[in-house]
Amino acid sequence: MAERQERYSAPKEYEEKVIQIKRVSKKTRGGNKIGFTALVVLGNKNGKVGTGLGKARDVSSAVQKAVQNAKKNMIDIKLKGSTIAHEVEDKFGSSIVFLKPAPEGSGIIAGGSVRNVVELAGIKDISAKILGSNNKLGNVKCTIKALSKLKG
Repeated sequence: MAERQERYSAPKEYEEKVIQIKRVSKKTRGGNKIGFTALVVLGNKNGKVGTGLGKARDVSSAVQKAVQNAKKNMIDIKLKGSTIAHEVEDKFGSSIVFLKPAPEGSGIIAGGSVRNVVELAGIKDISAKILGSNNKLGNVKCTIKALSKLKG
């Protein structure tokens, strides 16, 4: 019991945010097999961010797998103060994301999943727009792809 308490009291190096949990089912001969998929974004709020997708029979295992996957897929972002250095645009599937640097103190002007990604990346002032799709997984991957294109 003491081991378990020590493990959870250790400070976390990354902050995690669950973006989406979906209940999925598969038709089989014996009936339906029900499972869950979890989309998680992980970041240290200092220029490091990653995303992961986990699938399992229960929610907690799916989230745990997603966190492990996100740790493997971390990227470093070059920040210029509290914003990004230049405009960047990228496309992933049908999702298109525009990211623009914003003046000091303007905050995060972004919607949905892009907001969560840039918050955990440590960007405090940014203006963003999502076009083309409402799919959270596509939008998150597109944002990560756009952020990885940034040059210092």
